[in-house]
Amino acid sequence: MIDLVTGDGPDVVCLQELPVWSLRYLQRWSGMHATVAVARRPLLPFGASAVTNLHHGLVRSAVTGEAGAILTRKPVRDLGSHVVGHAKLRRVARAVDLDGVTVVNFHIDGRREQFDRVLELAGDAAIVAGDANLVAPAAEGFSAPLAGSIDQILVRGLTLIDGPTPWPEERRTLDGRVLSDHNPVEVVVE
Repeated sequence: MIDLVTGDGPDVVCLQELPVWSLRYLQRWSGMHATVAVARRPLLPFGASAVTNLHHGLVRSAVTGEAGAILTRKPVRDLGSHVVGHAKLRRVARAVDLDGVTVVNFHIDGRREQFDRVLELAGDAAIVAGDANLVAPAAEGFSAPLAGSIDQILVRGLTLIDGPTPWPEERRTLDGRVLSDHNPVEVVVE
């Protein structure tokens, strides 16, 4: 999936629900800088990927842990990880500054108050991307959310050229296998 999502040379990629073991490989796989945040540590100290391979849908992040990452072509200034929720699982948003643009990556559990906390991390010029687990409402000062989607990229203070556009299933399919249970979403800004 990393090859597919970085293949056309994006400046920024925000990833959610990564297995913790994958974090050490992101820079090599993508050729980009990686800023990561761990929301949940793995249950197994080793062998988690072997257990997960038994059934990805049932045991995916329960065993391998869960993390998010912001991949960038250029180095960034790290603005830190921010806990935005603690209901069933710890929910974390990660923020970086990329040439004066705040990029916030998040994965929340569908609570509006968590979504509002994520938006508070955004600067005047911002890209806020992630899995909201709710159909995101319009947010004052931000671009319109992708209608009917729980996966979002909201933009503020930048010119939105194209998107948000979800990938069709065939774009995230390789050798007959769908590589993500979510449609990646993309935007073009300047």
